[in-house]
Amino acid sequence: MEDHMTGHNKDKRYQCDVCGKAWQGPSQLEIHRRVHTGERPFDCLKCGKNFTRYHGLLQHNLVHSSERPFTCSDCGKSFKTATQLQVHRRVHTGEKPYGCSTCGKIFAQPSGLQGHQRVHSNERPFTCSDCGKGYKSSADLKKHRRMHTGERPYTCNYCGRGFIRSGNLLVHQRTHTGERPFNCVQCGKGFTHSSSLQCHLRSHTRKLPYTCVRPVPSPVCGERFALSHQRVYTSSQPYDCPYCGEEFDSSRGLRHHRRTHAGEQLLPL
Repeated sequence: MEDHMTGHNKDKRYQCDVCGKAWQGPSQLEIHRRVHTGERPFDCLKCGKNFTRYHGLLQHNLVHSSERPFTCSDCGKSFKTATQLQVHRRVHTGEKPYGCSTCGKIFAQPSGLQGHQRVHSNERPFTCSDCGKGYKSSADLKKHRRMHTGERPYTCNYCGRGFIRSGNLLVHQRTHTGERPFNCVQCGKGFTHSSSLQCHLRSHTRKLPYTCVRPVPSPVCGERFALSHQRVYTSSQPYDCPYCGEEFDSSRGLRHHRRTHAGEQLLPL
């Protein structure tokens, strides 16, 4: 034990001439200096990716291997690294160690917390190189990019039509199956989309749930409106075309646009 503690107390005699940080051995200093020089001497023979440490290369090599030596004792699922297994185990334990300092919401992974925090900051760091529009996550940007590339990765098994988003495909398939999973509890009428049901419910209640919040000196008196009124003062565009992904601020605008898709079977709004 005494010999072990001596290792911790050993003088750090090897100092970095760039940042002043000190290390116990020359090999540790050499590895550290790569932070400043950018040197990555360990190259993957399969893909060319390089690393500052040999251990990093060993971990990366698992990407190219089918070997999954780390197995979950609860469900039997296997993983390539111990870190991946550790993150997966939170599915079973319910552990969510990453908490939002603004609202307290907790997450299992730091990436989940990072994405969530943009809800509070309104940060949109992922920008489309074609049109400049910003998004809060790389996944949202990837979906948007399909508007420019024409990619439609989600294909209908019934008619072969392709869609930009999986949600659009799901709604479209209801034209084949006749499924209307959103039902009015008052009259029993069914709808293909939850937003259509919400609009329908107002025909029973006559409820206009949104109050205009345009600041003074606006002459608007605070009268209550349907959601569409608020969009007069905002850039909200919640209506997406299921064919090309273009966005509109009203269902009327979307309906008019859909006529440009001549010859295509129109999907229900």
